[in-house]
Amino acid sequence: MPRPSRPLSRKAARLLAGATAALATLSSAQAQEKFTYLTNWFAQAEHGGYYQALATGLYKREGLDVTIRMGGPQVNGMQLLAAGQVDCFMGYDVQTMKAWENGINAVTVAASFQKDPQVLIGHPGVVNKMEDLKGKTILISSAANTSYWPWLKGAYGLQDSQVRPYTFNIQPFIADKNIVQQGYLSSEPYAIEKEAKFKPNVFLLADHGWPPYATTIVCMEKTVRERPKAVAAFVKATMEGWKSYLKGDPAAANALIKRDNPNMTDDKIAVGIRLLNEQGIVFGGDVAKLGVGIVTDERMKKTYDLMVAMKLLDPAKVDLKKTYTTQFVKDLKVMP
Repeated sequence: MPRPSRPLSRKAARLLAGATAALATLSSAQAQEKFTYLTNWFAQAEHGGYYQALATGLYKREGLDVTIRMGGPQVNGMQLLAAGQVDCFMGYDVQTMKAWENGINAVTVAASFQKDPQVLIGHPGVVNKMEDLKGKTILISSAANTSYWPWLKGAYGLQDSQVRPYTFNIQPFIADKNIVQQGYLSSEPYAIEKEAKFKPNVFLLADHGWPPYATTIVCMEKTVRERPKAVAAFVKATMEGWKSYLKGDPAAANALIKRDNPNMTDDKIAVGIRLLNEQGIVFGGDVAKLGVGIVTDERMKKTYDLMVAMKLLDPAKVDLKKTYTTQFVKDLKVMP
């Protein structure tokens, strides 16, 4: 006949409870899958959704231990992605499609920005509409020559002779009313307004027919195939992060942004958040019906066809359907 079990002493019960808690903590830690994401620039409001998801535990809730690495002028995100040094990175449709032409199998899995924040900036009274660009000196970066400049030139009858290099210095623009320069929606226009004490005219290229998505989540084809649950978790938490950042309290994300980029100030962040909301950068386009982060076949084909027409992409080398997937966003439905 079995002997009756004796009740645990208080000490033994405490030890057992502690061991159980330790095992639960260890199990939880082991369940968090490491995931590294590389941004396209120094931390700013335009990365807010990612930082919000990190700061508020949205990634952790989805089972991910996420590290956000900052990009910058000397960081080649596509190269780091192809080398396996990051799991996914903050990309751009034009760049991702071109990568396939160069043998890099990068795939867009979601689009944080429904509009590219690329702008042209002109002096009020001199450049009041896009048609006024004719005859003006236009400062653009070298990257523009393989993205929006061929489209802009064709759409508005401009000439290559108008172009000069943009050195990311606003002084030439401030000094010469006949200069137009490129910029980022929430960056150069605000810097010009603060320094020159006038409000420049700003033209968001996306509102004038420039079709690409921006601030996309791009992963290698191998990652999409072998780690679909991790990619899905990252996409879901990120889009919830964007909703929380722009519609809720952004303080948690802003603290991380300023930690990573001490040069980022509260006023710059506030301007960024305001413009992201006002211009429909995250919540515009198809988002109202299909949800934050949506990518559609129609939009991707429009960008692809434009690049082919501009002779920036060889259709014999790039199969559009391989450059993106809608599997992670088509049923996500994170509504603004």
